[in-house]
Amino acid sequence: MQSLFKIAAVLMAVCLAGGAWARDLVIGISQFPSNFHPSIDSMLAKSYVLGLTQRPFTVFDRRWELVCMLCTELPTFENGKAVAEEAPGGKRGVALTYTIRPDARWGDGTPVTTRDVLFTWEVGRHPKSGVGNAEMYRRMWKLDIVDERTFVIHDEKLGFNYNAINDFRVLPEHLERKVFAADPETYRNRTLFDTDPTNPGLAFGPYRIARVVPGSQIVLERNPTWWGAVPVFERIVIKAIENTTALEANLLSGEIDMIEGSAGLSLDQALAFERRHGDRFRVFYKPGLVYEHLDVMLDNPALADRRVRQALLYGLDREAMSRKLFAGRQPVADTFVHPLDWIHTDEVRRYVHDPAQAAALLDAAGWKPGQGGLRRNAAGEPLRLELMTTAGNRSRELVEQVLQSQWRQLGIEVAIKNEPPRVFFGETVSKRKFGSLALFAWISSPENPPRSTLHSQEIPSEANGWSGQNYAGFRNARMDELIDAIEGELDRDKRKALWHELQRLYAEELPALPLFFQAEAHIWPRWLSGIEPTGHMAPVTSWVENWRDARP
Repeated sequence: MQSLFKIAAVLMAVCLAGGAWARDLVIGISQFPSNFHPSIDSMLAKSYVLGLTQRPFTVFDRRWELVCMLCTELPTFENGKAVAEEAPGGKRGVALTYTIRPDARWGDGTPVTTRDVLFTWEVGRHPKSGVGNAEMYRRMWKLDIVDERTFVIHDEKLGFNYNAINDFRVLPEHLERKVFAADPETYRNRTLFDTDPTNPGLAFGPYRIARVVPGSQIVLERNPTWWGAVPVFERIVIKAIENTTALEANLLSGEIDMIEGSAGLSLDQALAFERRHGDRFRVFYKPGLVYEHLDVMLDNPALADRRVRQALLYGLDREAMSRKLFAGRQPVADTFVHPLDWIHTDEVRRYVHDPAQAAALLDAAGWKPGQGGLRRNAAGEPLRLELMTTAGNRSRELVEQVLQSQWRQLGIEVAIKNEPPRVFFGETVSKRKFGSLALFAWISSPENPPRSTLHSQEIPSEANGWSGQNYAGFRNARMDELIDAIEGELDRDKRKALWHELQRLYAEELPALPLFFQAEAHIWPRWLSGIEPTGHMAPVTSWVENWRDARP
């Protein structure tokens, strides 16, 4: 009898530690990650997974405030951990002291130390490693190791967001150094995050990857070395269902428990779903810094002409699209800066639906109405464009059809060619293989300078290991100057003026064609609570330990 009481006590302890009798949570998303490396390729689905398995040094929280996660304290000038200094070339730089949490350990028990920090810095600074935010590492001209947990970053640029190192995603030196050292130029294709993703030493978050079914699902289990509150779910299964109609069907059948808002149902689907099933599920709409747009391939001779880009935008009735497809919940975008962001300005060139203006611009650019109703240049070549997006995303496919139809009325032929998300993001977009237009969304943090996406030094190429995210190939000297000036301006009012000029330049030059700002539709079972979407690029999984299961 006594032994039975002991067993009951143990079971009760397990129950209290892990929530109401440890359960699984099955999450549906519309993408499968192109890879699991935290710094190679930018993709929503991957960020969502890494929110479960890792923690950044710094991050913007749901209140849009910068906080520490892997570090113990934000360095500031007030606490003495940020110190202005002269950087090479006489630049105004800053020295930043960070300390790693003393209880941070990789999933194999190895402590997270400054050896990992130094290795991450070395990978980031290698010109052909393929990391996305290579510019951040280039700015960090020196790294001092103080001890096992403390390090000093010397940044050559003292900017307003000087202590935000959100993209410095630490790598496990004890596992990855050997792979990187073998051949840095092919590292992106040989990293253990791809070849051995279930290795526990790759994770130091609440969960670690236990099993991967490529293109289908990722099974994560609790990480025993996690330092924080024990998450309520013993396992989380992420199922990738790239067709959003099938994603909804899987939710209704019980194959999945919830649908992630940042990579889930389109807004029109969510609105219809709520009308039919609002008694069973909670649908939460979160407006945020999610910019739906068309990246323009500026190497395409037709699209290199600004007048053609402007004509394409004048030829679209985006207001009608927002009303008919999204019940007006997704406002039309004039630039990439959301009205919720304090730096936003309305004083930019605005492209209301004006087919006559669009036609005049095309005429001026040398594209005249011709045979077959298509506009043709002086050589008789028709104006033909290729439009690509993520296959299976019903919302984007509907938008594509509208774009195709409205541009056909201007005499422009548009061919639609979609791909699975992991191919579209992992190969086509990241390596600039799209011929004309790529439809997708950027998710940003508050007041986020667009260096990676708009600066001329951030154009991916084979020579730089496909680093950078300026997929359009946009080159504009004044844009470069404004980005540099914004990053280095500490005065809030002066910075605001620079931001306003940048937005006006963006609206004139149109390196991308703005469409809408998304409102994410999160769909949760009514027994699930504690999820707090941020409205920006930090995934909700970064706070998974706060999620709660109210089932009896």
